[in-house]
Amino acid sequence: MDKEQKDAIRELAELLHANNLSEIDYESEGVHIRVVGPRHEHRAGELAVVPPHPMPVVPDVHPVPVAPENKPVVKVENNIVSPMVGVVYLSKDPSSPAFVKVGDKVSVGQTVCLIEAMKTFNPIKSTKAGTITAVLVESGSPVEYNQPLFSVE
Repeated sequence: MDKEQKDAIRELAELLHANNLSEIDYESEGVHIRVVGPRHEHRAGELAVVPPHPMPVVPDVHPVPVAPENKPVVKVENNIVSPMVGVVYLSKDPSSPAFVKVGDKVSVGQTVCLIEAMKTFNPIKSTKAGTITAVLVESGSPVEYNQPLFSVE
């Protein structure tokens, strides 16, 4: 295991702890890292790195979400989704207004939020043009890869 991989594991463990996650999977260039927190068969406070294992092939299925009565039904094909795992921020800092809000018009390539991953703030660009009809995440909350962030009509 080289220094870069050890650093990546250390940063994933910090992200796991900081966001109260139970596990994080990371794969890049054929290297798969899975960090499991103390809630999984380990002593309190101990982190374990699980050896790589084959990833199951999961079909690319996108079910249409069923929304409660007080929330609009969001069509999957109209979503701007997270391209990574991390913590989402809807503004550049706590005192700034949100990049976008419901009713705002967005264009392809416009920054709609930031996602912090491995201590780096990544601007997330709109992949759709239209009007924001729903903000599907809260600022400061953890997000998963491919998780819907905004709905656009």
